[in-house]
Formats: sequence, structure tokens, C-alpha cells
Amino acid sequence: MPETVVLIAGFLLGFYMSWNIGANDVANSMASAVGAKAITVRQAVVIAGILNIVGAVFIGSHVTQTIRKGIVSTEVLADPHLALVGAMSALLAASLWISFATWRSLPVSTTHSIVGSMIGFGIMASGFSVINWGKLGQVVASWVISPVFAMVLSFLMFKFIVGLILSRENPFERALRWSPLFVGIACFVIFLCFLFKTPLGKTFSISMPMALTLAFGLALIFGFIGKFLLAKFISSDNPDGTEEVFRKIQIGTSCYVALAQGANDVANAIGPLALVYFLVKDGNVGASLPVPWFLLLFGGIGIALGVAMAGERVMKTIGEKITTLTNTRGFAVDFSAATTVMVASKMGLPVSTTHAAVGGVLGVGFAGGVDAVNVGIIGKIVLYWVLTVPAAALTSMFLFLILEPIL
Repeated sequence: MPETVVLIAGFLLGFYMSWNIGANDVANSMASAVGAKAITVRQAVVIAGILNIVGAVFIGSHVTQTIRKGIVSTEVLADPHLALVGAMSALLAASLWISFATWRSLPVSTTHSIVGSMIGFGIMASGFSVINWGKLGQVVASWVISPVFAMVLSFLMFKFIVGLILSRENPFERALRWSPLFVGIACFVIFLCFLFKTPLGKTFSISMPMALTLAFGLALIFGFIGKFLLAKFISSDNPDGTEEVFRKIQIGTSCYVALAQGANDVANAIGPLALVYFLVKDGNVGASLPVPWFLLLFGGIGIALGVAMAGERVMKTIGEKITTLTNTRGFAVDFSAATTVMVASKMGLPVSTTHAAVGGVLGVGFAGGVDAVNVGIIGKIVLYWVLTVPAAALTSMFLFLILEPIL
């Protein structure tokens, strides 16, 4: 097949994968805000679309690992032809699985989808020996660890808010009085994420003690600025003043998750696309690749279009169907999801933002009692989580057989 045709096909598949990330993963960043009525679906689509592009281009890693998470040995890249077939198979297989899940309105991990499809490619190219079973075990463990951690954290955070504010007299006054704490801890997590999870920390050689100090100082400043602005723009006559305080804070936390999502998840589409691009351009690749900015932009635009065209389906599942969300509950969800992803990433665990977000929603649901949670929809979500890696792997293996004689 002519190289130009292969490259065009690679870009189309990369765009399709990006679109699927937007269509399914947008729920992670905006579902709780929409479910708690902090913002409308249309506002969520615009905010998430813009911030995903910004995150992908300006914060996204400009060097991507060709084999995601080290689960498949890089020796499968030794044969350029097999590597090319594998990258195309992986992109299409992951995309098809995410499309199916989105059609079913169920959230799945795009990271685990691409991991599963790369496993299928690795098995077809070099057999089971190239699979790092220990790393794969970490992925399986993360199906339990990340949602449970986020669930416990959101449960405790919401109970803390109830005890400190909602169960007391004059909850609005108490919400304003304690707002620097809640704005501050949200900002603390956000600043730490930017310093730990992006090239920024590496560029400025920021150590952990320095990062903690900077994050704490900035959180302190932003906490009191936040209190001033909240007191200025929210009237004490507002009957929902307490929830309004957390509504404003929640919009900020949701924006952060959308920005981080663009930075982190764009690699799920652009990693395999970069592999195709350099294989066609140079004929070979190494274990890691420099990613041109235009590929990051390309992926970011694909994510934004996926958000706009199909993001509402999964957003409604997480935001409305699991449990009823208020702004205080939504804040607890966003805080727990962001903290879970940051801690797990720092520990080197292949955590999924999807799993953390769903776990966070479960936590605030259980805070209102087991009856407040839709157990049926949770069962469906968990089933799809478990099926993601094997389904993507098997589809990738099937596509590999079809594409190998063609490419």
C-alpha cells in the first residue's frame, strides 16, 4: 500500500480514537458538575472542548512511550512492518470498543482500552512472552484500587462538609467562613498535579519538598482570594447560598480535571499515531518518540469534537443515573477523583480517571445510604471495566490478521 495512503489512514484512525476519548472520557471532568446543575450540558461541552485542546497542546507530554505503560515489550517494534500493522490495529480496536461503550452510555477507561489493544498486537507479533504480566496485574488491581480509594475519599469529604457546615445553624455563613479551606485544598491538589504530572516540574527541576511548599503557598493565597470573591458575588439572601458557594468552587475543579484530561489522555490516541507517523517517515522507531505539536493539536481537536458530538450520553450516566448529586456532593466527587489520580500517578500505578470519577460518585451516594445508589447501573459499569482489556485485545488480534496482508 502506498505510504501516503497508510499515513492518511493512520491520521483518520488517530482522529477517530481522539474523538472517542472526548465522547466517553468527558464524563470524568464534567459529569458531576452537570449532574449537580453547576453548569449546563452545553456549557460543559464548550469548557471541556477548549480546555482539552489547551491541555493537550500546552501541557501534554511531547515525548510519548510507543508501548503504553510498559505492558508490552518494545522488542515487538523491531520489525517496522509488524509495528505499523500493530499500531493501526490497536488504534482501531480501542476505538471500536470505546464507541460501543459510548453507544451503551457506559464509561470505560480509554487508557485500558489502548493497553488491551496493544497487548493483542504484541501477542500477534511476538507471542505471549512479550507481555509484562506484572504490569498487567497492576492494571487489573487498579480496577479495584482507584475506585475504592476515590469512593472512601469522597465519602469522608462529604461527611466532613455535612459535619462542618450542612448540619449546623447558618450553613451559608459557615460555608463562607470555611471557604478558604475548601478552595485551598482544591487548589493544593491542582497545583501539585501540574508540578508532578507534566513536563513543567522536570523543566524547572522542581523537587518534591519545593513542589509541596509552592502548592501550599499558592493554595493559601487562592483560598483567601476565593473567599473574597464568593462573599462579593453570592448574596446572603440566596436560599441556596451554601450550595452556591460549592457550585462556584466545583466549576473550578471540573475545569482542572478537563485540562489535565487533555494533557494525559491525548497520548492514548497520539502515541500509536506518532508510531505510524515515524514508521512511514523514517522507517523505524525507538522506545519513545518526540511528538510534534501539530499531532498534539490534532488529538486535542479530535477530543473536543467528540465531547461536542457525543459526550452527553456518558455524562448523564455518571452525573445523574448513579445517585443524585448536589454541589457539595459534586465538589467531594471532583476533589476525590483529582486526588486519586494524582496519588496513583505519583506511585506509578496505571490509574484510570474514569474509575476514580465513578468511585467518587459512589462515595457520596453511599454517604446518603445504600438505597441512594443505583446498584444496577454500577453492575453494568463494572462489567464493562472488566471486559475492556480482553475485548480490546481480541479485537486487535482479529484486526491484525486482516490488516497484515493489506498494509
